[in-house]
Amino acid sequence: MESGTLICNVLPLTPKRRRFPSCQSSFPCSVKASLSSQGDYRGPKPKREWVADWVSKNDDVVRSLPIYVGGTSLLAVLFNRTVSGIAPVADASSSQSRADLLTLGLAVTCILNGLVWISIRPKSITVVNPEGVECQRIYSDLPDSVISELLWAWESLSHATCCRSLVVIYDGICLLQIGFAAASSSDGGGAMVVNANKLVEGSLYNGGIRSGSQSYLANLSLYPGKSELPFLPSNTQAVILQPLGDKGIAIVGGDIIRGFTTSDQAWITLIGEKLDATLTKVVNRIPLAVEERS
Repeated sequence: MESGTLICNVLPLTPKRRRFPSCQSSFPCSVKASLSSQGDYRGPKPKREWVADWVSKNDDVVRSLPIYVGGTSLLAVLFNRTVSGIAPVADASSSQSRADLLTLGLAVTCILNGLVWISIRPKSITVVNPEGVECQRIYSDLPDSVISELLWAWESLSHATCCRSLVVIYDGICLLQIGFAAASSSDGGGAMVVNANKLVEGSLYNGGIRSGSQSYLANLSLYPGKSELPFLPSNTQAVILQPLGDKGIAIVGGDIIRGFTTSDQAWITLIGEKLDATLTKVVNRIPLAVEERS
């Protein structure tokens, strides 16, 4: 068990998306006036990919196009064979027969390719609303400066990335659980409490500590280790496991598959290093639990 208490506040946390300033507001008034007085912009313009644009707008037609091409080619070969006066039986010594057989093979290949294109379509990736409750739990024995830094990490990640859940475990103690969490059936629908002792015994935690490097589960539903994170919303799409030195780990949950970019991953690594440096200074002053071993 752990000493200390948790400060639990159920707050209406509404994560904000990254906001970018509009191009118009970034120009001074004098520059905007000069641009408007000079008329339209006459410099180099970005090149448009007409073929790519047409394909993206006519996806169904493009997918069925090999079927039409293959079917038309097949009928053309049969018509040519009929009107040319050549015997309907294929003759290996005839160059025309060999050409017709090759054309028939290519036509059938086009038809089969079109059938594959129609039957296999990429799954659309969209942002989901986490199925859970919002909570904010902070370990009460932490200094105010550490609490401020943990909240700063949450605000930064929730505003700039697809992060919707954040859990920080350090030295066997859950220091922070914030954002969306799974609803607890035994707590009247409240947020499920993180069982730090059980988590540190799992393969995800131990694997991250041993490797010392970040683990990115881009599509959480495909990983069997998802069962070790029951405190996250059931429809969490992606998770980053960021080790905090060799004593802890930060669990970052996202709301979209492959939603964390390479820059996000590098930034989370730097945040993890900063949290580790801060927590290392105060971990010895945190009253730790004493386990009795038989």
